[in-house]
Amino acid sequence: MQAAPPSAPAQPPMYGAPQPFPGQQPYPMQPGQPFQAVPFGQQRPTTSGNPVGAVLLGLLVSLFVSLLYSGLIMATYKDQSDSTVRVLYIAHAVLNGAVVGAVVGKVGHRSNGAKVGGAVVAAPGALFGYANAIPYIVASSSSVQALRDLLESDPFFPAKAWWHGSSRNGGVDWLHLLGLLLAAAAAWGIAHVMGGRRGTA
Repeated sequence: MQAAPPSAPAQPPMYGAPQPFPGQQPYPMQPGQPFQAVPFGQQRPTTSGNPVGAVLLGLLVSLFVSLLYSGLIMATYKDQSDSTVRVLYIAHAVLNGAVVGAVVGKVGHRSNGAKVGGAVVAAPGALFGYANAIPYIVASSSSVQALRDLLESDPFFPAKAWWHGSSRNGGVDWLHLLGLLLAAAAAWGIAHVMGGRRGTA
């Protein structure tokens, strides 16, 4: 009778491999997922964008739109009624927010920080667009010297003029505060829509 060949020595377990308990079947080996390379000419969609660049670009756009609005007010203030001033202010606030939101959504994609930043920079744009035209109107209706004296005595009078607006008793012009809210809401909403389209493109 021929002797059985000696059995092969037991292999030491691989480092990190799970060891079965006594009486338990060995764990089945699960093959790993093979690496799939991205086909040439295709890129994985990115949704992060550039939040900081989006907010900075939105700030520049907000300032530019505000300057255009200030120029319009300076050129036509003599022919404007109170209702026209109010309509133009609200239209400018919404337009400023919409343009800022479009830029922020395109550059910042789905970043929530970019959306909030766009709303923050769009709201002051409505204020500065109105306030920046006040010194020119004072100088045009009175004189440059009168403007200098007014600035020396009250450097913040353009902002105060925006705050009081058309209020007859020196109170708060709530329509001007509403303009800030509309600018911020328009910026956030348009950025949300544009960012969603950019992320799914």
